[in-house]
Amino acid sequence: MHTPPRWMRLVLILAGFYNLVWGSLVVAMPETMFRLGGLLRPDTPLNYPEVWQCVGMIVGVYGLGYLIAASDPLRHWPIVLVGFLGKLFGPIGVTRAALAGTLPWAAVWTNVFNDLIWLVPFGLILYAAYRVGCERGNEPVTEPLAQSMEKATTSTGSNLLALSMSGPTLVVFLRHFG
Repeated sequence: MHTPPRWMRLVLILAGFYNLVWGSLVVAMPETMFRLGGLLRPDTPLNYPEVWQCVGMIVGVYGLGYLIAASDPLRHWPIVLVGFLGKLFGPIGVTRAALAGTLPWAAVWTNVFNDLIWLVPFGLILYAAYRVGCERGNEPVTEPLAQSMEKATTSTGSNLLALSMSGPTLVVFLRHFG
């Protein structure tokens, strides 16, 4: 069992709360970020604010995911990977649009706080999870199938190995909390 360094949990908690706050602000006041970024004049209403509010909702959901991943960053690395990819591709898209002249460079500043500052710590968490996965790859993770089937019993007390030997058997696996 690998205990992740404390900084990993702290980074994900900070990212989680940041995304929840930023997403909530965008949902509540969708035109604010456009005005701060110089994309919308004070006297101009925002067209289709619902689209930007949807972006805020997605960012907020990412925040919830980061808070969940903070409980065990090495185990919940897929959540960190999805966040990392978003934080990588977002700035690439904004920079491309700014270089093409379809988006003012003033709009890029939001990517600094929303994306770029999180890239390195998320990348380090992913690298650590990769290393732990490589170490676990050398350890036996499971017991032989027949032994597992012998241990697994039905509600009537029969084991899966005996049931499978007696004829076709349908097995349904259910996950539950607890």
